[in-house]
Amino acid sequence: MQFKDYYDTLGVKPDASDAEIKSAFRKLARKYHPDVSKEAGAEDKFKAVNEAYEALRDPEKRREYDALRARGYKPGDEFQPTPDFGGFGGFSGGGGNEGFSDFFESLFGRSGARANTGPRRGQDLRAHAAIDLETAFTGGTQRLDLNGEKLDVTIPAGILPGQTIRLRGKGHPGRNGAPAGDVLLEIQLRPHPRFQLDGRDVTVRLPIAPWDAALGAVVKVPTLAGDVDLKIPAGSDSGRKMRLKGRGMPGSETGDQYVVLDVRAPAAHSDEQRDAYKRLRAAFGS
Repeated sequence: MQFKDYYDTLGVKPDASDAEIKSAFRKLARKYHPDVSKEAGAEDKFKAVNEAYEALRDPEKRREYDALRARGYKPGDEFQPTPDFGGFGGFSGGGGNEGFSDFFESLFGRSGARANTGPRRGQDLRAHAAIDLETAFTGGTQRLDLNGEKLDVTIPAGILPGQTIRLRGKGHPGRNGAPAGDVLLEIQLRPHPRFQLDGRDVTVRLPIAPWDAALGAVVKVPTLAGDVDLKIPAGSDSGRKMRLKGRGMPGSETGDQYVVLDVRAPAAHSDEQRDAYKRLRAAFGS
């Protein structure tokens, strides 16, 4: 088997304090947790980090490991303890124990893998929830069905698709008195019949009459916060895009709303309306 440098695994110096070791472990455990990490080999890295912390968190184990490390072993060096290997748990042989390596067991024995039998925090769960765009805009509390359990979830104003809400203690139960894991709730948005979302910007198509486009007008425009007045410049064409600054999704940088003009000619349902169109055609020489 190969020697493992547990300090190198956690990215700390051999004289690191207990607090520094604990902080490094928490950071790396969050980074490589299989339920949240998308990095290649995240599960193996998570197991390695967990094993390194188990060896260094306990003062007695750490002293024993430091004594071995002081003999000049480097990562990857071949290591084969003898049955009377001094000061350690003795060579236990056999395969890994829930992710702990033969190297770990050779130093501390199977009983040394305290993390396997002691308290262990429950695993986090990933879930998805679809909400309306209006709810994402305003925020608030919404009751969601998560795997058959009804939960009141606080939705922060301005949340975007793909962002997550952490529901503490709603994941897998812990072991031997340890706390339960969390639920990482990924938010999705239901399609909206009027508004389109692009990052924090919102786009809406606005039907307007030809005379409003030609002569200019002030019209009502829907936004996620309610209707506002918009001044249409004279001579506007269909497809023209106008910006309502700060009318998009809230956040550290609030988005804008873009209004795309859609010039539509109303249908003529009466002789009077048809005559009006004829006069319009004659006036423009078509």
